Amino acid sequence: MAKGKRDYFGLGYIVSVILAIIPVTSWICGAITRLSEGKIVAFIVRLVFGFNIVWICDLILMIVSKRILRILPI
Repeated sequence: MAKGKRDYFGLGYIVSVILAIIPVTSWICGAITRLSEGKIVAFIVRLVFGFNIVWICDLILMIVSKRILRILPI
């Protein structure tokens, strides 16, 4: 297993990719992840744009770099 912080509640890569493929679960898991990290602005952006731009970015980044989109460190 890879060391470091994993996405979507510390779940494995395959489970995280499956959750990222399904738009509703990607939106919910991403919003909860941002909220738990304390990134309020990123949480609001995910709520507003989660079903289109952010979902596609999350899906591509999850497959390529094995991490979901990390924007807006505020």
